[in-house]
Amino acid sequence: MFLPTTKKEIDTLGWDAPDIIIVTGDTYIDSSYIGASVIGRVLADSGFRVGIIAQPDVSGPDEIMRLGEPKLCWGVTSGSVDSMVANYTALRKKRMQDDLTAGGVNTRRPDRALIVYSNLIRRYSTGKTPIVLGGIEASLRRLAHYDYWDNRIRRSILFDARADLLVYGMGERPMLAIANRLSAGEPTDTIPGTCRISRDVPDGFLELPSFEDVCRDDRAFEQMFKLFALNSDHAGARGLVQRCGGRCLIHNPPAAPLTPEELDRVYSLPYERAVHPFYVKQGTVRAMDTIKFSITSHRGCYGGCNFCAIALHQGRTVVSRTPESIVAEAKRLTALDGFNGFIHDVGGPTANMYGFECGKKIKHGACAHKRCLYPSVCKELRPAHAKQLKLLQTIRKIPGVKKVFVASGIRCDLVLADTKAGQAYLAEIVNHHVSGQMKIAPEHCVNSVLTAMGKPGTKDLVRFRSLFNDLNIRAGKKQFLTYYFIAAHPGCTLEDMLKLRDFSARELKHFPEQVQIFTPTPSTFSTLMYYTGRDPFSGKPLFVERDMRRKQQQKDALKRPPHSRGRRPSKGRPFNRGKS
Repeated sequence: MFLPTTKKEIDTLGWDAPDIIIVTGDTYIDSSYIGASVIGRVLADSGFRVGIIAQPDVSGPDEIMRLGEPKLCWGVTSGSVDSMVANYTALRKKRMQDDLTAGGVNTRRPDRALIVYSNLIRRYSTGKTPIVLGGIEASLRRLAHYDYWDNRIRRSILFDARADLLVYGMGERPMLAIANRLSAGEPTDTIPGTCRISRDVPDGFLELPSFEDVCRDDRAFEQMFKLFALNSDHAGARGLVQRCGGRCLIHNPPAAPLTPEELDRVYSLPYERAVHPFYVKQGTVRAMDTIKFSITSHRGCYGGCNFCAIALHQGRTVVSRTPESIVAEAKRLTALDGFNGFIHDVGGPTANMYGFECGKKIKHGACAHKRCLYPSVCKELRPAHAKQLKLLQTIRKIPGVKKVFVASGIRCDLVLADTKAGQAYLAEIVNHHVSGQMKIAPEHCVNSVLTAMGKPGTKDLVRFRSLFNDLNIRAGKKQFLTYYFIAAHPGCTLEDMLKLRDFSARELKHFPEQVQIFTPTPSTFSTLMYYTGRDPFSGKPLFVERDMRRKQQQKDALKRPPHSRGRRPSKGRPFNRGKS
């Protein structure tokens, strides 16, 4: 049974009103891959009455108020993607397609969806029920942040949305605490993993440079971001305060990640793994091709790439589900209508981070000034692929399963660092879990650019490619590596992209098609570099390409064969922030 999304369903259930109504910028897919559905299921599992309104028409009250007003709170999310990223390319062009919208036409998710939906509720509801923001857009915009589409610093989205609370990170634990406290009539001020607005500063909280200061001075913005980053891990983080126009954003310390047992429970809930019939009539949802028959094995990422928001949102601690839970889900897939024997993915943000973690991190939290994989794999991490290897072997033997693909990206350095089971794991992937191509993401080859990205050098990449090819030859297979690269990252010039093209042709024997232009998403170190034109770790100036035409040139340069390049261009011009 789906969570109700229509008044008829509410009446059929015999409810006078939902306790919580979740408003989302995605269509309503009842799936463990969709944050709004996960939060809804977790709350329902704890006895709360939850309704969902997906992609409401923002021109009037009819859709936003069709379930009435909730008793406890509204939960508002832009969906699985920041709405500005969902709606615009890195060159600020409108995206015409949305895989999370029924029919696929990108007309249903408003820009800055959290602000639009929250203010829509304020306009048409009584205003007596609190509004809680959540999801990736809330996480990345919870403090003052650089907004690429406005090309300026914006204040916390909590102010602009006029909401009461903001949940950041993975929201099951904070949202359940909010619901329980509201139900009991208790205050919600101190819940970990939440932000609120106040005129008073709590004792012991660390005060960040104010919104006004970070707008005036990019050095203050850099200082703010570093303090924020140092207090983003659940173990030992302090609460933060940022003043803004006479009020204060109160940023409580992060919530602890779920335990493996709690994560198992989340993924055992009765998801329909389908689009709600109310939205099916609007057209096909393309995301279902990917997620319907896929399995999440773990959460979190210790990669710490400077351009990526996964660690900021899901956390730097990897939490893995138990093999029993994953196998049970695989068996459930075989019983679904439309299952043809193929499981499309078993993985997470990075496939081969399943089943191991740093013992020191589990006890004491992530290192404040050290990364797990950069500049090389930390000796304390001890990569171990044996558990995932056994898991994949077990799943592919389940009756009804013909093939299990690993479509999530794989870290080459982790495979090579595991001297006990790394090669056996890769052999298992090559022999049984590749659909012709395997995804890896070296991102670049020039050391200065890789340093700005927080990515390792190319030595392991070349070794991994050689090992992959050898294993394919032994298996008698013709399979390929798909390389993901980034153009126009801070520190990257057109000259650097030409070097990458030459490296790819010479060492990889490949002309990449998977090239994306860097998008400065809020609250990442790479976006900090983009805004300030400095490396925040060394303090040195950093070239930043801001011209749209030259960004496209960087991308195009990687696709052209060497003989067509003509005159070699000069290096990039000095960065001048504020001018396009």
